[in-house]
Amino acid sequence: MRFPTTSASNLSGREFSLPSDLEGDVNIVALAFQMWHQNEVDTWMPLLEQLERRLPVVRAYELPVLRSMNRFNQWMIDSGMRGGIPDPATRARTITLYLDKQRFRQALGLPDEDHIYLLLIDRDGRVYWQTRGPYSPEKAASLLAAVEGNLAAI
Repeated sequence: MRFPTTSASNLSGREFSLPSDLEGDVNIVALAFQMWHQNEVDTWMPLLEQLERRLPVVRAYELPVLRSMNRFNQWMIDSGMRGGIPDPATRARTITLYLDKQRFRQALGLPDEDHIYLLLIDRDGRVYWQTRGPYSPEKAASLLAAVEGNLAAI
């Protein structure tokens, strides 16, 4: 399975061609489909930030996934998110995707938008691991094993 190629911008205004412009040799992306999903993303961030500090080849990103819309509406939504996120590091790792959500989910085998999904991917878009929902110790152990397994292959 591969992460679909798409163009997007982070909340700092930097343009990305995903997944190739992701900065880690291995990247953890948190896909959020609903506004309330931020609560689930936040449960993962302490672990993801710890991984980034401990392993310089790992990067974590928050990817709000929204339906396609015109540039003005995108600007309005991104401006609202920027206003609610004062931390420059969080703005830099938040990349908003405006696309056909159903097609995107189908490409990744994600059955619904009821919870967040975390994916471990490389810059070529290969998906090595995924989970659904908020942090749990079991999911964290599974992620750590997947990260360590992929680092051995680099």
